[in-house]
Amino acid sequence: MKVYTRTGDNGSTVLGSGARVSKAHPRVAAYGAVDELNAVLGLLRAETLPEDVARQLERVQKAIFDVGAFLAAPSAGFVPAPESLDAGGLETWLDTMASELPALANFVLPGGARAASLAHLARTVCRRAERQVVALHDAGEDVGPVIPMLNRLSDALFVLARWLNARAGVADAVWRRLS
Repeated sequence: MKVYTRTGDNGSTVLGSGARVSKAHPRVAAYGAVDELNAVLGLLRAETLPEDVARQLERVQKAIFDVGAFLAAPSAGFVPAPESLDAGGLETWLDTMASELPALANFVLPGGARAASLAHLARTVCRRAERQVVALHDAGEDVGPVIPMLNRLSDALFVLARWLNARAGVADAVWRRLS
């Protein structure tokens, strides 16, 4: 089976509903950003991580794949599993990690240990995906309950970055104004 079809050579693509749209369509931008987030999460999972974190990130990747499929075809009847959109589950994970960290008193610069830096990268890609989904919503498109899930996931990835740094014995890099 060939991967290429040449049907997108004119700058269009087909949504899961069968509709052909520009590759610059807000829906394509939204599910493309979600796909990019999933790739960055895969890169993070390639690091040596505690087993529970690796399992949680795999679960998140599967949920993100569901979100991307939904965004690509909301009218085609695909509905993500309820646990894929469960912001509460992400809050539990976030709260567990945060309970092991010192209180946040300053802005934190992305960086530190490699895995933590990748978690920061995933957080920023997640925020972009969230902005793309919000733009789609603002344009009157159906995005279901995706926005709260992405919002909570970006928070969880921030806390994960801090948690990974703490586990690696690397202090958060605190932002200070340049003088």
